[in-house]
Amino acid sequence: MSTLANKVPLGQKVAFGLGMLANQMFPAVIGIFIVVLVKDLGFPGWMWGVISLVPRLFDAITDPIMGYISDNTKSRWGRRRQYVFIGAVLMGVAFVIMWQLFRENSLDYNFWYFLLWSFVFYLGLTIFSVPYVAMGYEMSDDFHERTSIMAVAQWIGQWAWVIAPWFWVIMYDPEWYPTADVAVRELAIWVGIIFAICAMVPAIFIKSKSTVNEDYSPLTLKNIGGSLKEIGNNFVEAFKSVPFKKLCFATFFVFNAFNTVASFTFFIIVYYLFNGDAAAAGIWPTLFGSVGALVTTFLVIPIVAKMSKVLGKKKAFMVSQGISVIGYIMLWFLFIPGKPYMFLFALPFFSFGIGGLFTLMMSMTADVIDLDELKTGKRREGVFGAIYWWMVKFGFGIAGGLSGAILSIIGFDSAIDVQTEGAITGLRLFFTGFPILGTLAAMYIMRNYDLTEERSNEIRAELDSRKPVE
Repeated sequence: MSTLANKVPLGQKVAFGLGMLANQMFPAVIGIFIVVLVKDLGFPGWMWGVISLVPRLFDAITDPIMGYISDNTKSRWGRRRQYVFIGAVLMGVAFVIMWQLFRENSLDYNFWYFLLWSFVFYLGLTIFSVPYVAMGYEMSDDFHERTSIMAVAQWIGQWAWVIAPWFWVIMYDPEWYPTADVAVRELAIWVGIIFAICAMVPAIFIKSKSTVNEDYSPLTLKNIGGSLKEIGNNFVEAFKSVPFKKLCFATFFVFNAFNTVASFTFFIIVYYLFNGDAAAAGIWPTLFGSVGALVTTFLVIPIVAKMSKVLGKKKAFMVSQGISVIGYIMLWFLFIPGKPYMFLFALPFFSFGIGGLFTLMMSMTADVIDLDELKTGKRREGVFGAIYWWMVKFGFGIAGGLSGAILSIIGFDSAIDVQTEGAITGLRLFFTGFPILGTLAAMYIMRNYDLTEERSNEIRAELDSRKPVE
């Protein structure tokens, strides 16, 4: 049963949430800034592909290794805090340096400079994010309190998606900066410093117990190298957990489908609503992202957190994803040339997809980790967090490739101002249809998810009974 002892103070939740703001702000800003590489610095398509994909492959290797290191760290600060702090510093410094690109340098120099520093940035992101996410799983063993923690974190993290779209306006307004590459060089400094500090907050303020006397595997270079086999075994073991497998694949389908068509919003607004006139489109592309994130922050996350308490996490997931399907259907009808404001009415429904996804899935992953401990006797927040977010990153990488493939299939040509009717219709069909298919697939996967509140409380009681009496 839930007790007051399981309640986490609001200050601790906010501290964790500031880490989530950093965790989401850096990727959000990269998604905006990266266009400058092609539009202003002349990167060809293959370079875009390499810098988007290769660092993420590196990321996919380092994440589980970091999860293993984090799970087996003995220190008086606990298993996570020191890594969160070091990763925050490395991530912030690398982000600033990564974007110091100049037109005067050769294309090859800028390409290799950016690629190499992006490896450093993603290494910092891994060192920060894997133990940071695991830290959140450890904050409470109460079924509903976990959802509350993740709801507060997602509420704060969503501000990244409110703020980031406005960089479009700043970067390409000559009253702010003469060129976008100049803007990115300066803005990167502010983003790097401010959000590295946000990333340090959980390390400084979230409490943790000493693990000096815990019976963990020694973290020698030999052991870490030899642990690759154990890491592989951990992946296999984790995927033997049916509830965890469902969470991972449901997240993959929702997140992948959303990100595959996310960039199409700009094209639909400019080429369908404003007939190819980007100047006339003004801030409407920015408003789509920013207003959607505001709706998620103030409407979706509080409603989903309440639904989770009343209906349970699985039903809350089903309802929130069902509402998002309605939102995508509405967008088919509410993208109306000459009336751009109409699409705003669909955003409260559309936003339930991603807004509900991570609030619930991160909380449900914490429940799965309890189940894993019951079966194996091990606490493996780092491993499960690394695998879950590996699936998220894998979906993000696949989405980038699918976006380009879809644009080629429908005959979209960014070099011309007026697109063919077939290209516009294709854009709109994929924008609505692809996320609906992904969401329905996720709902089908989750239909038999059976880790209920009652079962989670039984698991928690059994685990508590195993603890030695102090």
